[in-house]
Amino acid sequence: MFFLQILIVLLLVVAAVTTLVVQSRSDRFQGAKDRSVAAAEAFAHSPGLVDVLRSPHPSAVLQPLTEDARKRGGVDFIVVMNRQGIRYTHPKPQEIGKHFVGTIGPSLHGHVTIESVHGPLGNEVQAVVPVTDARGAVVGLVSSGLKVRRVSSAVDRQLPLVLGAGAAALAVATAGSALANRRLRRQTHGLGPAEMTRMYEHHDAVLHAVREGVVIVDADQRVMLANDEARRLLGLDPNVEGRPVADLGLAPRATELLTSGRVATDEVLPVGDRLLAVNNRPTDRGGGPPGSVATLRDSTELLALAGKAESAQSRLRLLYEASVAIGTTLDVQRTAEELTGVAVGWFAEYVTVDLAEPVLSGEEPPSRSYRGEAPELRRVALAGIRENHPLYGVGESHRFPTTTPMATGFVTGESVLITDVRAADDWRAQDPERFELVVNHGCRSLITVPLQARGVMMGVANFWRTRERPPFEEGDLSLAEEMAARAAVCIDNARRYTREHAMAVTLQHSLLPRGLPEQNALDLAHRYLPAQTGVGGDWFDVIPLPGARVALVIGDVVGHGLHAAAMMGRLRTAVQNFSTLDLPPDELLSYLDELVNRIDQEAVVADEDAVVAGATCLYAIYDPADGVCSFSRAGHLLPAIVHPDGTVQFPELPSGPPLGLGGLPFEAVDLRLPEGSSIVLYTDGLVEDRTRDIDSGMRTLATSLGRPGRTPQETCEAVLGALLPDRQRDDIALLVARTRLLDPDHIAEWDVPSDPAAVADARAKISQQLTRWDLDESAFTTELILSELITNAIRYATGPIRVRLLYDRTLICEVSDTSSTSPHLRYAADEDEGGRGLFLVSQLAQRWGTRYTPEGKIIWAEQGIGGPLL
Repeated sequence: MFFLQILIVLLLVVAAVTTLVVQSRSDRFQGAKDRSVAAAEAFAHSPGLVDVLRSPHPSAVLQPLTEDARKRGGVDFIVVMNRQGIRYTHPKPQEIGKHFVGTIGPSLHGHVTIESVHGPLGNEVQAVVPVTDARGAVVGLVSSGLKVRRVSSAVDRQLPLVLGAGAAALAVATAGSALANRRLRRQTHGLGPAEMTRMYEHHDAVLHAVREGVVIVDADQRVMLANDEARRLLGLDPNVEGRPVADLGLAPRATELLTSGRVATDEVLPVGDRLLAVNNRPTDRGGGPPGSVATLRDSTELLALAGKAESAQSRLRLLYEASVAIGTTLDVQRTAEELTGVAVGWFAEYVTVDLAEPVLSGEEPPSRSYRGEAPELRRVALAGIRENHPLYGVGESHRFPTTTPMATGFVTGESVLITDVRAADDWRAQDPERFELVVNHGCRSLITVPLQARGVMMGVANFWRTRERPPFEEGDLSLAEEMAARAAVCIDNARRYTREHAMAVTLQHSLLPRGLPEQNALDLAHRYLPAQTGVGGDWFDVIPLPGARVALVIGDVVGHGLHAAAMMGRLRTAVQNFSTLDLPPDELLSYLDELVNRIDQEAVVADEDAVVAGATCLYAIYDPADGVCSFSRAGHLLPAIVHPDGTVQFPELPSGPPLGLGGLPFEAVDLRLPEGSSIVLYTDGLVEDRTRDIDSGMRTLATSLGRPGRTPQETCEAVLGALLPDRQRDDIALLVARTRLLDPDHIAEWDVPSDPAAVADARAKISQQLTRWDLDESAFTTELILSELITNAIRYATGPIRVRLLYDRTLICEVSDTSSTSPHLRYAADEDEGGRGLFLVSQLAQRWGTRYTPEGKIIWAEQGIGGPLL
């Protein structure tokens, strides 16, 4: 009845609290929704918002306004975005430019969308409100959100009252039931016949089952009760109850203690060959009958048990230390050293680890048997209590004789316990010299445990004890096997990681440039350092372009491992292919961004786990004819420009989105660089580390670059010396290019009238210029090429025509006009009157092509200097 009353009161309290909680949740959700809608609509109907959204840089205007409105409105965020969901504002500035997390479809049709989402700030209720212009067209969206838990409710004030009332009701019910139960127990003494019988049966079973002797003596010094353990410890007869203590034949000191009734605590009594710890207490302290009760324990057995418990605890502690200390790194040798460091001292005096050679290079030893003979092993770790020992040293390669415990353990895959090394006659017979050295040094006992994991035999671990300590036992063998098993798994993991890391590094190096191309526009130096703990997707490239120009590329793929390295190779190949089209930097990055988007979509369709999140890239084209370098970047770090006087500048280039995000165009910026300036391109692994933020890294980079007169090689060494971390966790790519200018005497250009008669005059000027350059042997070929290019421009193009000759490693001929139509090479039929000019140009020139400019196009052709005609 008591528990039934308590249960009813508790159910009532729980029901009331549940009702209030449900009501509170509903109220809070409605409040969050109302406040979010109100904030979003208020900002969406703000005067001038439509004009700001149509301005070139809405984020600069809206970000401070939304933050002020958010703080005044008491909401978590107010985000303004365009029709595509790209954020213009956000409480976290790094989220600006990213896609909005939520549903915007209904709002694009003029509706208000309310939903619960998990966004960058957590779980929130958010509202999306359209921004319309004077004609009712949706030009943007405003979203506002608020966490439900921030909305207060009246239930918060009601809940303490309900809980207090429930507690009072529970207390009253408990007190009433306790009073009734107490009166009932006083009248019935609490138990019925069946309960009393069961209680005595349990009492008797427990009394005789415990491993502690109990003796109860009454006031007449007679034994009232003695359990089985007391009879065993004191050597009493089975029918001892009712007999006087003095007639039991006990030692005088024991008889005196049991009959005295005095208090004793852990008093030691000798009884036969045992030492008993006795506790004695009177039984009449709480109103009970006069007499005493004594408890007895065998202290000899307790000491032996305590020793076993201490030994077991030490072994458990050693296993725990081994599980924590072994496998902290993915290095094979370091893992072996951790095993020896844990076991030496407490468990053994000397511990060694020997591994097969393939394991050290990440390979897997052959799974076949070794035909009774252990292979050549290398000692990778040794730890001992003394430096002088007869064991093989670290780094030594050796082959254990067939009958030695080490060879037996490796070949059979089973542990070997040698209690006394001196009795190992087989070992003595096969390797007597080494055997005598070990025995004379004092090595007494040995445990050899094979190191194998996933069916792969990798080596052996040897545990030695000297004669100063007890020899190994069977219990020690299981402990050694536990530690070796843990180390074997960690060594195998390190071996696999070593192999995969080597494969990834090999793949990445094969995808990077194997050498820099020959050109005269830039003095180049580069460094590439893969991460110590994984391979990333950093890459760089130097690509010669027509007109003696050179393209510089650097990029970083998101992620690590083989996938990132493969993605890097695809992007580098794509950049080289796009560069053959001679595109401006911003257009090339647009094509590259589209390619990354397509790769991501293919991965999503294929339902792959590893989906590329994107990459950063910087593409620059340097023209030595005028010293102009055109830059464009996709989320990459700013380049460093080192002027000839040592001044370091990080030019403010427009930062496009990383590749793969899409939606925003890229911009290019032209910088005119004086001769001798250095262009420094790098990835974030150089300036950013766990122990250093990126701003500090940029300052250190600027300081290390600020010395004039360095060569690119010296610049690379100085930068890495100042910024290379102790433990490199990310790839580092560094490219330094010092600019040169083409000699003005090696540039000749002039305008050509749009008249066929001007071709002859142009040929004459060409011949004169080549004579001044001592290139008379190339005059005939050059006249043929330029005659055809000028004729095509006069015939098919409009506007002014300009000819430019560049004398570099090759002789470059360029004809520019204002037409955007490019000529195409074709094979002319026998009866055709024309169509053979470009075919002739392609045969005479090493390369030719078309480059588009804002004013039109340039048709160019390159020919070797001093080479044959065809």
